[in-house]
Amino acid sequence: MATSELRDPALSILTVLAGGRRHGYAIIKEAEELTGGRVTLKVSSLYSALDRLEAEGLAERAGDETVEGRLRRYFALTDAGAEALRVEADRLEAQVSAARDRLAARGAAVAGGAA
Repeated sequence: MATSELRDPALSILTVLAGGRRHGYAIIKEAEELTGGRVTLKVSSLYSALDRLEAEGLAERAGDETVEGRLRRYFALTDAGAEALRVEADRLEAQVSAARDRLAARGAAVAGGAA
């Protein structure tokens, strides 16, 4: 299991796979949609990231099928991947909460100084 924070591509891929088994093109499209276009995966970087996630035990191959003469390789989130995604979501949530708290305190201090 990953012990460090997840980078955007890995985080996006795991988030997509949390929705269920997906093939490569679906992962690319959903990652782009989920991030509002901030993360755009190229095929080569997608499969490199999937290979790393698979090696770390966070994702696994979940079958192949041929559709209109083209091979689709499917991937799924593992239990370890779900846990890594949960840990990262908790980490990001705590960071966002701290930022909001600091901004609120700053706003109160600025408002108090203007009185």
